Amino acid sequence: MSIKLPTTPKPPPLQAGDRLTREQFEERYAAMPHLKKAELIEGEVFIQPPISFGHHGRHTDDLAWFVREYTRATAGTDSGLQSTVRLDANNERQPDLVLLIEPECGGRVELDESEFIVGAPELVAEISYSSVSIDLGRNLNIYRRNRVGEYLVFRVQDRAIDWFVFQADQFDRLAPDADDILKSVVFPGLWLHCNAFWARDFSKLESVLKKGLASPEHAEFVRKLASAKNC
Repeated sequence: MSIKLPTTPKPPPLQAGDRLTREQFEERYAAMPHLKKAELIEGEVFIQPPISFGHHGRHTDDLAWFVREYTRATAGTDSGLQSTVRLDANNERQPDLVLLIEPECGGRVELDESEFIVGAPELVAEISYSSVSIDLGRNLNIYRRNRVGEYLVFRVQDRAIDWFVFQADQFDRLAPDADDILKSVVFPGLWLHCNAFWARDFSKLESVLKKGLASPEHAEFVRKLASAKNC
């Protein structure tokens, strides 16, 4: 006679609005491989609806290209799209883009056994169409509280970029210079021409970025990253 062993019950599916611990959230998320994107925000589950190409996908791809050009020229940095970030016990995010200093070069985050990011990234960026009030409200406060180095919100409808730098326990808004260029504080040489981004003028974007990469500040940054890696 065969003995029927008890089976482990499946966790219930994630539902928007569920109040969960991070461990509960990850268990249920892992049991739903078909689910594209869910986040735990202040202990509450949020499930993202399908995203459009024009309002979101295209701009995310453009931003990824821009940041990727920077990381290729800046040994010791790395970037990724919609990567899981374990910020704290109540917040597990999948921002549109993160830019990191690699841990072995003195970066602030670690990668756990699942290759998830643990800690506050040096830079987080969100492409924001219908979620502007959330990205500039609740999400900004979460990233500020966790001391994210720089937080970027690309407001698609307004064709505007909010670039915040964490200083003295708060986010200060970074203003573009007279040439409409935003220059990162955390990542020297990361220069973004605002109008060129929205116009999808890749020639102008690349030209301005190359000037940043040729700056003395970028050369010193690369030297410091290399020095930290060799310690």
